[in-house]
This record gives sequence, C-alpha cells and structure tokens, in this order.
Amino acid sequence: MKKHYLITGAAIALLTACTPASDTSKTADNNDTKSVAITTPELGDFGVELADMDVSVKPGDDFFRYVNGHWLDTFDIPEDRTRYGSFSVLADRSEKQVKAIIEEAAAKAASPGSAEQKIGDLFASYMDTKTIEAKGLSPIQNDLNKIDAVKTHDDVAVLMSSPDLQVGGVFGGFVNIDSKQPDQYAFYTGQAGLGLPDRDYYLKDDQRFQDIRVAYVNYIANMLDLAGIENATAKADAIMALETRLSKDQWPRKDRRNRDLTYNKMTMEELVSFAPGYPWKLATQTAGLDLKSVVVQEKSAFPKLAKDFAGTSVEDWKAYMAFNTLSGYAGQLPKVFDDENFAFYGTILRGQPQQRDRWKRGVRLVSGTLGEAIGQVYVKKYFPPESKVKMVELVENLRTALGQHIDSLEWMSPETKIEAHKKLAAFTPKIGYPEKWKDYSSMTIKRDDLIGNIRAGNLWAYHDNISKLGGPIDKGEWFMSPQTVNAYYSPPRNEIVFPAAILQAPFFDPNADMAVNYGGIGAVIGHEMGHGFDDQGRKSDGTGMLRDWWTKTDAKAFDERAAKLGKQYDAFEPIEGHHVNGELTMGENIGDLGGINFAYTAYKLSLKGKKAPVIDGFSGDQRLFLSWGQIWRSKTRDEALINQLTTNPHSPGQYRTNGVVRNVDAWYDAFDVKEGDAMYLPPEERVKIW
Repeated sequence: MKKHYLITGAAIALLTACTPASDTSKTADNNDTKSVAITTPELGDFGVELADMDVSVKPGDDFFRYVNGHWLDTFDIPEDRTRYGSFSVLADRSEKQVKAIIEEAAAKAASPGSAEQKIGDLFASYMDTKTIEAKGLSPIQNDLNKIDAVKTHDDVAVLMSSPDLQVGGVFGGFVNIDSKQPDQYAFYTGQAGLGLPDRDYYLKDDQRFQDIRVAYVNYIANMLDLAGIENATAKADAIMALETRLSKDQWPRKDRRNRDLTYNKMTMEELVSFAPGYPWKLATQTAGLDLKSVVVQEKSAFPKLAKDFAGTSVEDWKAYMAFNTLSGYAGQLPKVFDDENFAFYGTILRGQPQQRDRWKRGVRLVSGTLGEAIGQVYVKKYFPPESKVKMVELVENLRTALGQHIDSLEWMSPETKIEAHKKLAAFTPKIGYPEKWKDYSSMTIKRDDLIGNIRAGNLWAYHDNISKLGGPIDKGEWFMSPQTVNAYYSPPRNEIVFPAAILQAPFFDPNADMAVNYGGIGAVIGHEMGHGFDDQGRKSDGTGMLRDWWTKTDAKAFDERAAKLGKQYDAFEPIEGHHVNGELTMGENIGDLGGINFAYTAYKLSLKGKKAPVIDGFSGDQRLFLSWGQIWRSKTRDEALINQLTTNPHSPGQYRTNGVVRNVDAWYDAFDVKEGDAMYLPPEERVKIW
C-alpha cells in the first residue's frame, strides 16, 4: 500500500491550485516588513493597479479583460513558469524571503540536530551538484537491488508498502479525521498508480492526449535506459499497458469529489473479502499499520484494481517499480535524469520551456520538508501582528454577512436554516500561523546525503501522519505552512485557514481602500466559508460529521441551483475542444459565488449606512469588483491549461472572475451592465445559491 504523506483534496478545499503561478507588479522586495512604516497602498492609489486595465473594453462584455487587459497584452509568462498571476507575486516574494531565512540559518554555527542545522544542510545537500554527480545512482542502488530480487506478488506488495521506498503502487492511503466520527481518526485508502496526471490522459482520443502518451512511453524507456536496465523499450510498453489497465478501472475525478460515495468503512476482513487478489494484511503490516478498519474511497474500483494487481506479471511490476524509483528521485539524481524528467513533466506535459533555477527548487524542497521550522522564522520577520488583528475583524464581519444571507434565503426551510446557523457559528478561523509548531527533532539531515535527506523527510511526514491513529484529534494542526500563498477549508474540522503569506496585497493591504480589501481577502474569506456550504461541504454539520442535516425539499432546491451554475461553467471553452468541467469545479465555483456575495454584504455593513467615497472616478462597489478581478489575474500556457481543465477543481482565472460576477446583481448595477452586453444574463438566469 503506497503511502500518501499529505492530506488529500477530499479533506481540504484549497483556494487555488498548489502549483506555482506568478506576476510582476510593483511588489517590494522587503527583507523585514516590520522595519519599514508604509502608509500608502502597495498597488495604485487605492489598492488596484489602474494602469493594468483596458478601459476600451466594456465591463459588461469582458470584465476580466476590463480589469486586467493591459497586463494580459504586455506581460510575458517567464520561461521557467507555466502560469503567472497575482498569487505568484506573493509566491515569488515568499520564495526570496525563505531563501534569506535559509542563508541566515546556514551562516550560523548551528549545533547538530538544531533547526538551523537541518535547514542549512538540507539546502546545501540539494545545491551540491558535484557530489550528486559523483554518487550517480548509488543512493538508490539498494532500492533497485530490492526490486530486482522480487520473486512473487507478495514481494511486490511488500515493496509498494515500505515507507522508505517510492516505487509506486495500486493503492494509496493516509490518516485523517473520520468523517462520520469526527472525534477520532481513520485510515483512508484510495486508488493510485498512474504516472500521468489523470485517467483521461490514457483514455481520451484527441491528438493532444495521443501525443502525450507517445512521449510518456519514450520518457519511461529513456529513464530505464539511462539506468542501464535492459530491454527498456519493451518494458516501457509494458508499463504503459499496465497503467492504462489501471486507468480504465479508476474513478473519474468528478466522482472522487463526492464525499458520500467516497466514504465506505470496512473492517480489514471485509476489505480482504471485497477486493481479493491484493495481500491487504501483509501490505498494512509492512507499512507499520495495525488496522481494525479502513475507509475505502473509490469502492467499486477496488475489486478491479486488486484483480489488476494479481493479473499483472511480476516482471512487469518490477519494471514499473524500477521506473517509479528513477522518476520519483530524478530531481535528486545526476543532471541527465533531472533533465529527462523535466523534458517530459515540465515541457511536454505542462509547456514550461525552462527548468527553474536550482536554488529556487532547493527553497521549495526545504520549505516543503521543514515547513514549520521555516514558518516560525518567517512569521517573526515578515508577518505584522496587526494583520492578524484586522483579519479576525474581517472574518467576523464575513460571518455576520453569511448569517444574513442564510436568513434571507427564500428556498430554505426554517429547520435547515437552524442547522446552517449552527454550522456557521462553529466555524473555526485560523490566521497566520499555528499556535503549536511541529517538532522535527527526530528527523536526521546530513549535508552530504541528499536522497537520504529526502527519505528522512518522507519518513518523518509518514510517521507524523499515521501516529495520529488511536489518539485525540489535534485541533491545532495546520496543513499549510505560514509562507504558503493559499488558504483552505477543512470539512471534518469545520475550519477556515489563512496562512500569513496570503495576507498581503493584492489580497490584503492595511493601507488600501476598504472596498478593495473586501473584494480581495474579504471574498477569499467568504470563499472558504462558502466551501462549508458548497455541494460537498454542505454534507457535514457544525461538528464536522458527515450527515444529512437538510430536508429533502431544501436539498433538491440546492441541487437544482448548483446544477444550473454547473451548466454555465460547462459552456466555457478557453481552448478549442477543451471545456471547463462544471461538475469537477462545482465546489470552487460555489465558493467563489458565495465569497463575492458575502464580501459585498460585509462591505456594505462596514459602511454603517454611510455612502462610500468616489476615488479616481470609481465608486466603492466598483472598487470591490475591480479587486475581485485583480486577484484572479493570470496567464497560463496552453499545455498547462489543458492539464488544469482535466485535473483541477479550480476554474481558470478569467472564469473565476467573469463566471461569478455575471450572476451578481450588484455588479450589474455598479457597472451599468445592460441587455446586449456580452456577459449579460437575464435576472431569472442568474444563479443565487447563498
């Protein structure tokens, strides 16, 4: 059983995808934000960069272009990126700040085992390409020898379940709160095993996916050949055939979002009987797990995948595991492996022309492995305490606004409203950073052993995750580090989480106009709250329990409105032949629509009946919507965009802007949008959920 070290998307709803994006507005390269008193907005005169707009476009024809058109026309995506946008301005800034933290740690005469020693030596081991080249494949040779010695399917399962290996596998697993018993943890297991991003890459017939399949087989063969493994071409064909069989038996992503369908609790005995052909007990024992029960996610796929495991020859599994070992460690192996890996996963699959500088990749490695050790320093240096105070106030204003929206719903019964208010009152906001930091003392990092360090980090994360079984719920745990530019909602915890790094312009600027902050971070707060009431989040109550607290009539009314929104998004076609998937993106679209509506109401409440001033010719309402359009500014390479449309539950930026505002009455009023404008929807066609 292959281990997953991170909480999956089924457990938390992210604000945006985690792949790096970026942008180049006039961001300051601050070394310490506390040392400089700034009294003017970072962007423009009031928080929006007006020079990036295209005022020749009517807001009602293409609001995204109206807000961002000049930037879209003049900005080129950097060669080392697949996407660039507002999130990336902050990601770039955070990257530089983390690099400074790493360099400061490395410069100290740190005692062995200290956080500074681990940070400095992990980065140094990644940057020491001379040692990496000299070692060649020797750091993973023992892994390859273990694979070569495999004789039986049980041997295959043992390697796939070993926490210190990364050989791939048919099934994955992780520990999370039990959705139906939120006072305890459960072990979840789900489908795995594909080297391409999604089953569609194996099964769709359009030319783009056909070309990728050919390139993937070449990549597999090249990696095996570079390692001196014989019959590389034949083995690559066998691996592709194997993964294609798995893909046919796996669930599509839209079904994997369904929290009812993906909760299937079984005893271990029931699982063994339900999905014969895979040595479940041997696998869990190898993984160090003593399980009485598991939650099976893609239930109907499990018997098929277990059959695939047993029906595939040991020799094919050996080739598969060798390839996964080489591919998984490629970024830490000699340059020829790293380059081959990037040529496929970076350039062919995502359209990225140039590999990122090694120091940037090193920063990402250190921040990912020792995230909260970095985060402790990051918060002290770069997160003003007053930002947290202001965020607490904004969160409570948004909570009040959402409460008013619940009260005003004509389609919801009093019984369901009572439960909705209970859930809203139980929301737990987390802002900036955790109150208790993770302890990395058991992780050993050596300056001259990069792959050993990767193993140590993976093992630490694995044991940190599985050690929760049988213990009390850790309500203080975070699933993002403070230096991460993102936010999330967790249904089983009923919590909304905002790391420190996102609390900057264009999302939040203490010196910006209040309307801009409500259209930025206010709408982000509303978005995360909205996840608690989206098509999947609504299935949990205020305690985090997965239970149906809706009347049948209310659930039907909700589903009808959600389906109407889904059809709108299904019609969006950013690349010919590639549409937004309204069902896959449903939760994020509902979060966006709710977020901007809640933010608008909260903004109006903040005015306390007073009229907002006009600034640079824009009313308060207009500034709020301009801010919304600005935060979703982005450009994406076609290859990466196709990947996003296929795999990602987030709609592209232009639809997170236009797809939302065309359903908001206040936007029509603010920009005098009329019938005949390209984005105009008649009032009866505008979707109103919350």
